[in-house]
Amino acid sequence: MDRVLPKRFWTQQRILIAVGAVLISSLLAYTFLFADNRSKLNVEREKITVSTVSTGPFEDFIAVTGVVQPLKTIRLDAIAGGYVTEKLVEGGSMVKQGDVLLRLENQNLRLNFLQSETEANRLVNDLQNTRQRLRVERYTQRKTLSDLDFQISQAKDVYDRQAKLFKDKVVSEQDYIKAKNDYERLVEQRKIEVESQKYQEENAKTQIQMLEGTLARTQKNVALWQQTLNNLVVKAPVSGLLSSMDIEVGSNINQGQNIGQIDDLDGFKMRVGVDEHYLNRIFTGLKGTFEFNNEKHELEITRVYPEVRNGRFEVDMIFTKGAPKGIKRGQSSPIQLELGKASKATLLPVGGFFSDTGGNWVYVVGNDGKRAVKRNITLGRKNPEYYEVLEGLQPGEQVITSSYENFGDNEVLEF
Repeated sequence: MDRVLPKRFWTQQRILIAVGAVLISSLLAYTFLFADNRSKLNVEREKITVSTVSTGPFEDFIAVTGVVQPLKTIRLDAIAGGYVTEKLVEGGSMVKQGDVLLRLENQNLRLNFLQSETEANRLVNDLQNTRQRLRVERYTQRKTLSDLDFQISQAKDVYDRQAKLFKDKVVSEQDYIKAKNDYERLVEQRKIEVESQKYQEENAKTQIQMLEGTLARTQKNVALWQQTLNNLVVKAPVSGLLSSMDIEVGSNINQGQNIGQIDDLDGFKMRVGVDEHYLNRIFTGLKGTFEFNNEKHELEITRVYPEVRNGRFEVDMIFTKGAPKGIKRGQSSPIQLELGKASKATLLPVGGFFSDTGGNWVYVVGNDGKRAVKRNITLGRKNPEYYEVLEGLQPGEQVITSSYENFGDNEVLEF
């Protein structure tokens, strides 16, 4: 007879289901715990630039452009205003010191000069007349004193005789007193005359000093007006190239107006424009080099113009060993301007990635060369060839240095 068999729990169907559940659980666990869930982007290796991080001397310099200018440029400003009556030299001509460039005319200046000169002549005549009058007055004073001395001498003789006769009781007391009073009056009168003449002498000296002072000031004024008239003839203050003078006959020039400039061609310098970012790092004495006729020449900053225009400021650099032969005004040349001494550093080549990341992160290529992963870094100084790496990269690692514009926010790039 048939026997009832007990049912087994692990049937084939249940075993298959359990195995499937274990596989699915394992897959889910791997996906959440071990799988790479970072955002990825496939890129073509041929369209990117990969650079190797290295170690070497970091040369702290920037590339700038300099323009050759004369070592000295003398501005021609009108000392006196007027209208142009004659133009003797055109811009672009060589001139010598003292050459006449322009002649101006100013009737008001000439009238002021004539008035000042007339006043000076009047003061000269007044001074001469005053001295002549005082000389005559001195003769009169001397004559007055001489007359008084004679009268005093006569009065004294009369007084002495009257005193002797009065003592002998020959003359009356009245005659004696009269002779005495006459003598004493003349003596007192002489004292007054001496004081009066002394005062007149002091007053005469004061008048002459005042006239002389007024005349001296007026004569200086005349000289100034004469010098101003002489400045109506514009002359070259130095020898050189009259690079510009945009003035025509008949035009009116105001006092202080610039009418041109003269370039001293005995030497040259370079006028260099620098980005305002480096304003705090630029100072006199910094060196630079540039290439001319296949030779390197050294420059040195001698002057910094701190005024910033359109994001740039300017400096003057001179040739430390003399200007190269054949260099000409207006030529431009790239210059390597040193900001500090070279020092050992980790170097990352310059590339377009910086404009997209600000130097805060880069894509680092893995050892297998099949992918690049985003990594945070810290950069320091920069020159036209390299960035100084402070943190985040090691020598020998490879970094994508071309533009990241098309990579979006993906964390991994697969080649």
